[in-house]
Amino acid sequence: MSHDSIHRRTAFLSLAGALALAGIVACGGGEPAEEGALSGPIEVDGSSTVYPISEAVAEEFQREHRGTRVAVGVSGTGGGFKRFCAGETDVSNASRAIKESEAADCRANGVQFTEVSVAWDGLSVVTNPANDFVQCLTTDELKRIWEPGSTINNWSEVRSGFPNKPLKLYGPGTDSGTFDYFTEAIVGEEDASRPDYTASEDDNVLVGGIAGDPNALGYFGFAYYEENADKLKVLGVDGGTGCIQPSVETIESQTYAPLSRPLFIYVSDVGLAKPQVEAFIEYYLTEGPALVRSVGYIPLDPEMYEQELQAVRQLAAPATEDTTAAP
Repeated sequence: MSHDSIHRRTAFLSLAGALALAGIVACGGGEPAEEGALSGPIEVDGSSTVYPISEAVAEEFQREHRGTRVAVGVSGTGGGFKRFCAGETDVSNASRAIKESEAADCRANGVQFTEVSVAWDGLSVVTNPANDFVQCLTTDELKRIWEPGSTINNWSEVRSGFPNKPLKLYGPGTDSGTFDYFTEAIVGEEDASRPDYTASEDDNVLVGGIAGDPNALGYFGFAYYEENADKLKVLGVDGGTGCIQPSVETIESQTYAPLSRPLFIYVSDVGLAKPQVEAFIEYYLTEGPALVRSVGYIPLDPEMYEQELQAVRQLAAPATEDTTAAP
């Protein structure tokens, strides 16, 4: 069963009330009253890939609602879900959909949640700029490099004609949704990877490592490559139809395959019971898309954001009627 079929209807129903209440807050009274009504903390944690989006939204939201305090942490997608399903956070950033085992933990702890798609990303395979012999790698070459049991430790072992130079690997840690997505898309099995590489849940650490190592090869989200393009060299990936580099156009069209992917936030029902969280989610969905590109990712089509909001609000109407009709 797909994640959408498991979670989407529950997601819409959970978020519906939040958006309706946020609309009441937004429409009731003037700006000073609205700012005064919103206060308190909002706890966000999870994916380092989604972090720049949530951080940008948080900064703008707090400028408008100065009584709120939005804390955005970086513990990786898996680490974020652990905290989220334990009821410790309101919002979880995720660079992959929630796993059934994680959803089961949420259910066991009485945490209901909402999944919201917020942007597109393209996992970027990068080397040090000093590398002048590789412009593109095939998905088969990437698999042979990264699969469990791989003994490839020299560039000459990757492809005939590559020089006799040590191969140093950098990548996300096992709590990262980027790690999960890459291993499934490239190796063919989620979480299946050789362990002997420099790992970090913080993509900035990986950027620094690759930028300082002429023999490096690594991968992380497109935003981190784009922000550090002067320090890194991005490679094309050949998934069977020729070498394609990640770009706004290729990620949006999903021709950059198989490494284009959606990014998510998850919101808990307990979080949505807090007025400041309700307003934050409304702000994220309406103002966030304009910030997505500014931090290096690709927004969804405007129609998709609108359809999501409208679907939520339509599902909210029957629930409101039922509540009104109840004795």
